Amino acid sequence: MNLADPQELASLLEAWLLASGRPLSLERLGELFEEAERPEPAQLREALEVLRQSCAGRAYELKEVASGYRLQIREKFSPWVGRLWEERPQRYSRAMLETLALIAYRQPITRGEIEDVRGVAVNSQIIKTMLERDWIRVVGYRDVPGKPAMFATTRVFLDYFNLKSLEELPPLAALRELEPEPMLALDDDLPVPAELQARVDAESGEEPAEPRDETSFRSLLAELDQMEQGLKIDFDDLQRVEEDPAEAPGDAEGEALGADDTLH
Repeated sequence: MNLADPQELASLLEAWLLASGRPLSLERLGELFEEAERPEPAQLREALEVLRQSCAGRAYELKEVASGYRLQIREKFSPWVGRLWEERPQRYSRAMLETLALIAYRQPITRGEIEDVRGVAVNSQIIKTMLERDWIRVVGYRDVPGKPAMFATTRVFLDYFNLKSLEELPPLAALRELEPEPMLALDDDLPVPAELQARVDAESGEEPAEPRDETSFRSLLAELDQMEQGLKIDFDDLQRVEEDPAEAPGDAEGEALGADDTLH
């Protein structure tokens, strides 16, 4: 094989990307060559461009995401391709999407700050789910009483949502007309019927608590709009604090501290 030929090199890169099943960075692609035959990074980029152009008119495309390059089915075919699997497409609750949006647009952010903006408590399962999926990570601890964990998004988050970097997040102005319909989900913040709550309060002998209004999705976007400029994407300057198990907080913040907080 003549690796100096961009066409042949592009075919080899296509084979690797098809076989890998995950994004491959430019550095990783270079490591797959023997030392004597390794192309220069500029040659790899040229071959990737040839591959991208060769995908025109085909059902798949070459896409660069945060972790590297991958070949993927074009979005317009997803409704049909999805029929290959019996499982229903994953649907996410409004509570999870709003929490994830706050972390993405205002990172680093603590659980308490998320609750202040949304107006309701964050379900512990939401944070746990996003940590398990490696969509978010702990990047440090706020220097306030209790040392709450600060959350930020990961490269896995960017890869999952087909983004190369946080700069590719849609502008908040484009989201203002997309207020989602409420969805029933186990981890959603569903209101308790007033009659049922009154009965429970009467039986327990406790005074009914004042209802707390949840921030609307549109108001949430207005809050985020103030933070859109100068979005922080590098957290290497944050001082990492190793948590002492004997001093671990007992509130809901502690549930997130045990997750993998390795920087990506």
